[in-house]
Amino acid sequence: MRMAAKRWALEVRPERGGRITSLRLDGEELLDQGIGVDQPTAKGFVEGGAWGWDEMVPNLEPTDLLPDHGEAWRLPWDVVDAGIMRCRGRLVPWELERRIELDAAVIVSYQYRNVGGEPHPAYWCAHPLFRYEPGMEIGAEVPRELVEGSSTKVFLPRGEVDHVTLGWSSGKRIDVSWDALLTPEVAIWLCNGDLGGYRQVAVEPATAAPMLEPGSSLSWWLRISAL
Repeated sequence: MRMAAKRWALEVRPERGGRITSLRLDGEELLDQGIGVDQPTAKGFVEGGAWGWDEMVPNLEPTDLLPDHGEAWRLPWDVVDAGIMRCRGRLVPWELERRIELDAAVIVSYQYRNVGGEPHPAYWCAHPLFRYEPGMEIGAEVPRELVEGSSTKVFLPRGEVDHVTLGWSSGKRIDVSWDALLTPEVAIWLCNGDLGGYRQVAVEPATAAPMLEPGSSLSWWLRISAL
């Protein structure tokens, strides 16, 4: 599925976990395109190919029940309408609807619904893996330089950050923003050649996994603006 408007162009693979495989600003690719690995049936997320933009639902770390980085990245998504996709969990009764709108900014709206018969925590984490360049602008308290072959993850103060600016040597700059009340937990992932050669920076706002009653829903948004 492809979308384009004004300065933006975007590509999605619904069958590949709803992965946004390409996000371009004025023709320049902003997402990491990986190292040639694309195995959605792999046990682990990195082994499956850690590139593009996925949604981490209903977990991030693996558990006895749930796989690494959740279910959503390995399940097929249904295309409901232009820019609207939906997916349901198989291990936990969740349903996530994602609406993408392109205009002056990329606006992504989400609705998570408990489609089961018991309460469960509604967890989601954004996982857009942007291209990393040593010395690039990252508007957060993170290491300015990473040693070749290393990676790190930095957790920002809970509920205190509602946007992060990224800038590349080409001159392209974006602002990734969200509502800090709706998605208060934020981490920044940085990788400079680790995990087999990935070079990526991820801005990862997440819900605080509130307990959601059967039939109830939770809504939030993420915006990417060109600067």
